Amino acid sequence: FGKSIFMHKSLFLFATMFFFLNAFGQTTVQRPKLVVGIVVDQMRWDYLYRYYDRYEENGGFKRLLNRGFACENTFIPYAPTVTACGHASIYTGSVPAINGITGNGWWDSQLNKSIYCTQDETVKTIGSDTEQGKMSPRNLLTTTIGDELKLATNFKSKVFGIALKDRGGILPAGHSANAAYWYDNKTGDWISSDYYMSALPKWVKDFNAKKLADFYYNQGWSTLYPISTYVQSTSDIKQYENNTFGTGTHFPYDLKKYISRSYSHISATPFGNSFTIEMAKALLVAEQMGQDSITDLLAISFSSPDYIGHSFGPNSIEAEDGFLRLDKELGSFLDFLDEKVGRNQYLLFFSSDHGAAHVPGFLKENNIPAGNVSTQKIYDDLNASLKEKFGTDNLVVDVSNYQVFINHQLISTLKLDAHQINNSIINSVLKQPGISRAFALAELEKIPLPEPIKTRIINGYYPSRSGDIQLIYLPQWLDNFETGGTTHGLWNAYDAHIPLVWYGWNIKPGKSYREIQMTDIAPTISAMLKIQMPNGNIGKVIEEVIQ
Repeated sequence: FGKSIFMHKSLFLFATMFFFLNAFGQTTVQRPKLVVGIVVDQMRWDYLYRYYDRYEENGGFKRLLNRGFACENTFIPYAPTVTACGHASIYTGSVPAINGITGNGWWDSQLNKSIYCTQDETVKTIGSDTEQGKMSPRNLLTTTIGDELKLATNFKSKVFGIALKDRGGILPAGHSANAAYWYDNKTGDWISSDYYMSALPKWVKDFNAKKLADFYYNQGWSTLYPISTYVQSTSDIKQYENNTFGTGTHFPYDLKKYISRSYSHISATPFGNSFTIEMAKALLVAEQMGQDSITDLLAISFSSPDYIGHSFGPNSIEAEDGFLRLDKELGSFLDFLDEKVGRNQYLLFFSSDHGAAHVPGFLKENNIPAGNVSTQKIYDDLNASLKEKFGTDNLVVDVSNYQVFINHQLISTLKLDAHQINNSIINSVLKQPGISRAFALAELEKIPLPEPIKTRIINGYYPSRSGDIQLIYLPQWLDNFETGGTTHGLWNAYDAHIPLVWYGWNIKPGKSYREIQMTDIAPTISAMLKIQMPNGNIGKVIEEVIQ
């Protein structure tokens, strides 16, 4: 009898331990098979809803919004709001003040020369004979989500980045990626650099051999639907749109004539998105991503909306048609992921690197204040006035990223007073139309500015890669683009309010209207994957997404 009691107690204890181990512990870390990051270059948040009624029920945008979790109040926490900074910030969880990517390019005061964000003279192009592959992530000073995923799996995870723009593929992929691929607009092919490989894989060569760029050019660009049905149907031909395809051209666009001249025009059409998706599909299959128990990461950036937006502006049929077509492409791509990886087996986030301002000509047409600031005029005027006062040329070396860069080496050599030069610059630029504020960055803490603007300027400042004088424009005043088109880069909502939607693995449908920062994306993914966040991260986990 005593032995029977002992056995019953033992069985009860074993069963209790088994229950608790299964309820509160797991034998393995649960992760999705694949993480897919989708960044649309130049997508304002309101594009999710501006054309919502025209998006397909099973297309990309409605599927993401209705079955995913949308963070409706997501902002970029730094300035300038440009492509390189946006891609770097999303995947590092940091800001230019930490990751060092202060613009698409910058004047480096230590090197005393202008630097492009991903340029690397130590590498060579793989995939063509041009110089367009001399790129790497070496200017990025922090790790990315992909780097941390590699570290967490002892480099067994596969990490790739692809985009028409080199910076859109390289910076998200990170330092330890298997590869990044981008578009050579001189050859019409996808290329890389020997930072990643000594030769293109066979699958990339085979993909290039299809000559899809020629196919898209021969197809031409007509509107997806009858042009009279478009929200922006009154704006097909406007003087304030850039002449990307020739003076006076409009829908339908005949692209065949450009094949023999340049392959760059494909980027300013929706077919650049199609090209990118086809490349992504080929990569996923060839590299067998998401096919085992080790999580992989694919970073995709759609560059074409930025080229279209810069040329024609948000209120154009070209931009509208681009997003209606992207909606269809995204729907097809989600179907592809469901088939190849498995529904709910991949974690996907959808966002943007920045928004865009309305074209000043369009706003003026509708009695809204707007204008253009010429950085070339500022540069010329400043150097002329400084020469008159201080007796030497080239005291200003650059005007970019809404900052003025002074020539510290020359000032030191000539023993000039940098403080006097700064004051002279400030007094001069404040006379320029469209300039709201101008001040020395070294004195930022003393400047009476609303805290959100001040914080964003601080977050964008990296000493050797930033300027000396900060310029703040009036709302809806643009850097350049005097002859037409639009741009981005400011702290304002039209540039800084971006979409963010989560979809797939462990994501429940819902919305949050709490203010969230772009830098919160990386730590949220890190928390979901149970890996360390990138080493420059300042973002916070978006708890609503993972609860």
